[in-house]
Amino acid sequence: MTTDPLQPDQSHDPLHAWYRSALGTEVARIECDGVQRLLANTFGYYLIQIGANECFGQALAASRIRHRILLSGAGSAHAFQGPTVIGEPTALPLASDSLDAILLPHVLEYSDQPRVILSEVERVLIPEGRLILLGFNPLSLWGLGGLWPPARGRAPWNGRLRLAAQVEHWLTELGFEIEVCETALFCPPFVSPKGRRCLAVESLGRRFWPLFGGLYTIRAVKRVAPLTPIKPYRTKRRVLLPGGAVRPTTRGTGHV
Repeated sequence: MTTDPLQPDQSHDPLHAWYRSALGTEVARIECDGVQRLLANTFGYYLIQIGANECFGQALAASRIRHRILLSGAGSAHAFQGPTVIGEPTALPLASDSLDAILLPHVLEYSDQPRVILSEVERVLIPEGRLILLGFNPLSLWGLGGLWPPARGRAPWNGRLRLAAQVEHWLTELGFEIEVCETALFCPPFVSPKGRRCLAVESLGRRFWPLFGGLYTIRAVKRVAPLTPIKPYRTKRRVLLPGGAVRPTTRGTGHV
């Protein structure tokens, strides 16, 4: 572990500068509220955030998990209040079955190996451990915002946005159970999320068209199959007498 301040590396933290913009700050506030709510009933000793972003610090500090750690790439640690681990999400430098919870904010969108990352997450979580995953929805006004020329190639549209259904499918294949999938950001990205009109659209969107929210937050739990096998049902074996003859049964003969 290291707590030394390092120079930011945008290749490892592509949303760092965007989160400090006016729009990014509002989105971070919405995300932190969701993360804090979904972690409220999660207990344990170790929670790790994968991805160097200090804006989730307050949400993690409010959790009931004792130790909170940041995993970041080399040269990308920011003002995170706590211990930091340097490593890559595709090869986590952590022991198997060692973490109680993981926060994965927009990491899959900037990786060409999303399933490898999720496999590593499954490996290091304890049975019944929780994953909180954040992603931007391509089938939304936010997703379409990347087609606007001034936004093309800029954060947060410079990653590969992935459908919540696709991510849930990958998690299910790894043995996770999806507990919650919340959505938000139903207004277009050039409208402030805290505006009066946008607040009304948010309320309607969550109620009537949740699949088209620009942001999704998934909470999944790692399930593990029981190790005790279920014995197959077998009928009573017939007894062979010397010479290969079969001892007759008394069922249905009327004799004792």
